[in-house]
Amino acid sequence: MKLKAAVIGLGFVGRAHVEALRRLGIAVCGAMGSSRETSAAACASLGLERVYGSPEELAGDANVDVVHLCTPNYLHFEEASRMLRAGKHVLCEKPLTMDSRESELLISIAKETGKVAGVAYNLRYYPLCQEARVLVAKGAIGQPKLVHGSFLQDWLLFPSDWNWRLDPKLGGELRAVSDIGTHWLDLVTWMVGREVTELCADLATVVPVRQRPRGRVETFQKGDSKNAESVPITTDDYASVLFHLEGELRGVMTVSQVSAGRKTRLWFEIDGTEGSLSWNSEEPNSLWIGRRNQASEALPKDPALMSEVARRYAGYPGGHAEGYPDSFVQLFRDFYEYLAAGDWEAPRTFPTFETGHEEMLLCEAIAKSAERRAWVSVGAE
Repeated sequence: MKLKAAVIGLGFVGRAHVEALRRLGIAVCGAMGSSRETSAAACASLGLERVYGSPEELAGDANVDVVHLCTPNYLHFEEASRMLRAGKHVLCEKPLTMDSRESELLISIAKETGKVAGVAYNLRYYPLCQEARVLVAKGAIGQPKLVHGSFLQDWLLFPSDWNWRLDPKLGGELRAVSDIGTHWLDLVTWMVGREVTELCADLATVVPVRQRPRGRVETFQKGDSKNAESVPITTDDYASVLFHLEGELRGVMTVSQVSAGRKTRLWFEIDGTEGSLSWNSEEPNSLWIGRRNQASEALPKDPALMSEVARRYAGYPGGHAEGYPDSFVQLFRDFYEYLAAGDWEAPRTFPTFETGHEEMLLCEAIAKSAERRAWVSVGAE
């Protein structure tokens, strides 16, 4: 039986989900937006036949096997709970929930219903990030000792920039950290295979007052500034986090949504006792390998030069660039192949609700550390 999907949320990332599903040949039964009118317009532009008017209507559609949640953060818990209990598998955008209490409950609901639940940490699925993980695991850079980097954007640089994520009721008390910091932390901890044990964080709201336009503003788009109202901002534009991981590995991360000229630049470096690895998302088809006693090198994204494990995530031959949209394709392929196999006891290579819960614990530790101006343990009450 071929699995069929539906999507809730038809903004920037919802459309990316629809496109990736179609590239894999997975039928998208329909979608639901913020209202029936906006849903109808979006579905028409995407060539989707069915417009769902409510979550109840979608949950009751027996043709749908998997629901993709691409909505604001505050809706994730209710939507995921409803769809799991309706017998649907769920793939949810990050962050999974508003807090760790909700994410822990979702793990229980997924187990109780016997459904498979994943989180869209798609940045793991750049081919050279997969290769970096293999190189670390096989000791190509020796014992990792330092991991550092940043995730920088500029789309919220100006006081006139607005998005729903700025409202803590919709996105949560943390913003830059939960929106892009969790991506960086998930990617790095997954590559080195170690968990963060304690951390010390500094947060700042660089733009304390913003102009909220009337009407909806799409992510990465400009709103109509006419008749805008001034709104005080409490969520983080910037964060730097020092952290310790298992095995005496140390690290530091900086995230910002107010760094002019940086569109979406995720950069990391992993320094080991015998070498280093470095990569950034604005040049995703090259992995730098650093050496001391020989020339450093740049490994291109070429399946013929990559490890067997990593090359399956490269969709095109060497010399053919792959980027952000392709990472969704590879994540969804992992998820849907697992569903098709039907063995829920098999190891899950995709990010799960447990992954999403771990990221919520990290967010809460970061918020607590910044408030106390002190080191805190991750997961500590």
